Amino acid sequence: MSVPEPMDDPWADSGPSDRFPSPRFRRGEGGGRGRDGQQDRDGGGGSAWEGSGFERVPPQDLDAEQSVLGGMLLSKDAIADVVEVLKGNDFYRPAHETVYQAILDLYAKGEPADPITVAAELTKRGEIARVGGASYLHTLVQSVPTAANAEYYAEIVHERAVLRRLVEAGTRITQMGYAADGDVDEIVNNAQAEIYAVTEQRTSEDYLPLGDIMEGALDEIEAIGSRSGQMSGVPTGFTDLDSLTNGLHPGQMVVIAARPAMGKSTLALDFARACSIKHNMPSVIFSLEMGRNEIAMRLLSAEARVALHHMRSGSMTDEDWTRLARRMPDVSQAPLFIDDSPNLSMMEIRAKCRRLKQRSDLQLVVIDYLQLMQSGGARRPESRQQEVSDMSRNLKLLAKELEVPVIALSQLNRGPEQRTDKKPMVSDLRESGSIEQDADMVILLHREDAYEKESPRAGEADLIVAKHRNGPTATITVAFQGHYSRFVDMAQT
Repeated sequence: MSVPEPMDDPWADSGPSDRFPSPRFRRGEGGGRGRDGQQDRDGGGGSAWEGSGFERVPPQDLDAEQSVLGGMLLSKDAIADVVEVLKGNDFYRPAHETVYQAILDLYAKGEPADPITVAAELTKRGEIARVGGASYLHTLVQSVPTAANAEYYAEIVHERAVLRRLVEAGTRITQMGYAADGDVDEIVNNAQAEIYAVTEQRTSEDYLPLGDIMEGALDEIEAIGSRSGQMSGVPTGFTDLDSLTNGLHPGQMVVIAARPAMGKSTLALDFARACSIKHNMPSVIFSLEMGRNEIAMRLLSAEARVALHHMRSGSMTDEDWTRLARRMPDVSQAPLFIDDSPNLSMMEIRAKCRRLKQRSDLQLVVIDYLQLMQSGGARRPESRQQEVSDMSRNLKLLAKELEVPVIALSQLNRGPEQRTDKKPMVSDLRESGSIEQDADMVILLHREDAYEKESPRAGEADLIVAKHRNGPTATITVAFQGHYSRFVDMAQT
């Protein structure tokens, strides 16, 4: 059965009567038309495939594409299965994408999607001729005996689309290398980003109409409401802080700042413990200050309630060992990663985080601390302030790219020590005002007993939420248990 060819139409030639491989599959041939003659994504007008050094046809499976559409036209259940796997631009043949979008539009409106209704929808849009006519839709249905395998066919189509994007990314990376335009580290980072974008199955369209965005926003509001007050972000482990922030959210850059020896690292480890040990969510700590064994000892001390100085001095009691043995399995199995590599650069951190996101679905990044990082570029920054500003901005971009909260520890300058009231302020952030600008949340850590040993508030600490882009600010009082290397809610003391 052949499908009538629309006059002077570049999208459709013949129907699926020649659904079998054609001479187009010979290397070095192919004018951009599919097995049934319809125009494909690499045909005409120059494309990413031309002049790239690749004379072969891009990865695709037109049989699978036709079978997917046929299954969707047979069953609305198949539509529900396929839509979770495929996006419109996963189709190699643009005409198939047009049919796919028409099916989804009808399905979204609760209307039947069969050859007749889809043909009517395409006719209304003036696109029926571009897909090969109404008869081509009937042929799609005849090409599959059952809709049961539609999801399997969709996986094939999706895999071919990822392979096409991989080849395109490889071409762009090759062009970057030959162009040698800019700093080498920046080129390498851009190349890594190209590969990461392929594995994340991202499309090149980075803008959306407000109507599409509103639908997603309403879905998120509805999902939050359905949780009956449960937290939507990564828990911090502190009840009042979680109530204020609803957890740490994807894309957020959170800065924890304090003067030295105030407990910044301890607080950051508390956040990581709550994320990975208590809630089994993968996190990573990049420590430029402490070694991995020191971090592990602090984690064990906090979890097992064994005094840290007992561990360090070798004076652990039988009760200490019992507590340690009781908590060791949970701590050991937690998806918490520690990297204590010295002189870590921003590029190295970004590459490692991307890898952890792909392999372990990373949910939280902790960097201890910002002023010890290096930009890693070959070009020397104009000043240390400019370098810290660049790293702060890159951490915010990393949070957005990976869709995880990034916690960056930062030193404060000597401002608090020069005031009568020792409480820190955001303006005390050291070396760069852009840290405050880039951060979605700034938590200033303050302990009165760090300045006055006999303070009536000894053992207490203030978490001053001085900036909160998505909510109110507040000062939250917690207990500092330095001997266990942890902060806890006041109610737990």
